Amino acid sequence: MRLLICGAWQGAGAHLDEIRAMGHEVAFLPQERDELPVEADWVEGVIGNGFFLFHPIETFRNLKYIQVISAGLDRVPVDEVQRRGITLKNARGVYSGPMAEHAVWAALTLYRRRAYYMNNQAEHIWSKLRVIPELAGKTVCVLGCGSVGTACAERFGGMGCRVIGVNRTPRRDPAFEKIFSFAETSDALGMADIVVVTLPLNDETRHLINEERLSQMKDSALLINIARGPLVDTDALLAALDVQLGGAALDVFETEPLPADSPLWEHPKLLLTPHNSFMGEHNAERLDAVIMRNLSDQEKNAFST
Repeated sequence: MRLLICGAWQGAGAHLDEIRAMGHEVAFLPQERDELPVEADWVEGVIGNGFFLFHPIETFRNLKYIQVISAGLDRVPVDEVQRRGITLKNARGVYSGPMAEHAVWAALTLYRRRAYYMNNQAEHIWSKLRVIPELAGKTVCVLGCGSVGTACAERFGGMGCRVIGVNRTPRRDPAFEKIFSFAETSDALGMADIVVVTLPLNDETRHLINEERLSQMKDSALLINIARGPLVDTDALLAALDVQLGGAALDVFETEPLPADSPLWEHPKLLLTPHNSFMGEHNAERLDAVIMRNLSDQEKNAFST
């Protein structure tokens, strides 16, 4: 296979000899928005991130394999990929652990009133809080029960939480007490003390968390979004925080980077991080392993046919 490898895969250089030994030809594109180093018809496979945001997939007439380095597929024209029967691989499992740890950290940060203590530390104030929510015993609803959602369920469960989920296809899973269907989302939200959003972004899920959904949540509930910003209606969230909700932790936003004049920055019930929940010290080795395994499987499948 003739592979175009983009610089988004930072570990590519260490594996080029192995990739060529599999029988693949390789061209390298340091920046995805740059001009192609080869003719489009040369390309049979692409390894990258947002490559098709800059290069229309229609120009690659011989394309048969795509590997993205993200878990989400919202930067890939999935409908065209499916129509043409192109093999599409993502980085499933690579970022699940760090993202799940981030979700637990966010819940604990809000519950344990970190902002209050940090302000007092800066001002040299000795002042105790007498009422602190406990994570153990809380009901956590995970919206999206894929690799990331399951990792969240396992970690919250390990903290003594009751964990339920909402998924397109309900299933039995030991990490969840129950997984509800999308049609039962309202019921699940009404049960939750903490809602963790890990869904993919598509036409069905855009603004899934809107005014109506937020009104179905408990007044004390926390919302944690570690998936994609447009899953949550920002204006509706701000309104709900003013009259309802116990707080929210956002790692992703409808506009990124978050504009300096966004009202989100100043809201006292918000914990904000700059799309960083996926970062972990072992991401690179996990990503390398996934990409090389998928390439090996692709080679075996091609050989068998």
